[in-house]
Amino acid sequence: MTFAYAAPEAQVKGFATTEEQSDPIARFASAPGEEAVGDLLLQAMSLIGVAYRFGGNSPASGLDCSGFIKYVFEKSLKVNLPRTAAEMARAGRAVERNELAAGDLVFFNTRGFRNSHAGIYLGGNKFIHAPRSGKNIEVANMTGSYWVSRYNGARRVQRGQPVQLEAAAVVERPARSREAAAPVVVRAASKSKADSRNKVVAGKKSTAQKSSVKSRAPTRASAKSSKASNTKKQASAKKAPAKKTTSQKKSS
Repeated sequence: MTFAYAAPEAQVKGFATTEEQSDPIARFASAPGEEAVGDLLLQAMSLIGVAYRFGGNSPASGLDCSGFIKYVFEKSLKVNLPRTAAEMARAGRAVERNELAAGDLVFFNTRGFRNSHAGIYLGGNKFIHAPRSGKNIEVANMTGSYWVSRYNGARRVQRGQPVQLEAAAVVERPARSREAAAPVVVRAASKSKADSRNKVVAGKKSTAQKSSVKSRAPTRASAKSSKASNTKKQASAKKAPAKKTTSQKKSS
């Protein structure tokens, strides 16, 4: 008698297995057998939906991008990372784009200077991060044009080893905003206007003084001339002989 055996059920490409459905982290982890990475990703994924808050360090009050990463690494791996994204970009070692693995830190320029934003790589070109004010922690695709154009690199922190930072590089700082620069410009303009007014006033005063001196000069000259004329008349009157009256002429 011949027995027929059914072939083992083949896994259909594009559909998650029962194991993946019960463990969503397995879809992202490059090395799902690594317990430490699994714990890290599980901790990160459990925070999806937590609100972004600049400077936030706790899920209860909100987290920013670096606060989120620091919280996840401390809770899952007992690794104490620096607080800011720029400092995290000096931790561990650099990783090439084609060498990315789950748990690596990925960095982006979203504020006008390098490494101003960071997230945790999940695998499959996905990363989890705390985006910005008004948004919640979410999973994003690194192949999107926005992220591709702002990608700055990745770092891998060695688990179980103290975090060491590379020497700080020259950091590009964003240009001062117009709002921040406006008061300085206004003060400079005000000072310039004040200087201009002072110069105008000084000029007018100087002109008035010159005019006053000029106006007084002719007056003094006229006074001298008049005085000299009177003196001459008086002298002439003294020298001239007195004229005889009509009676005196007849008597003589």
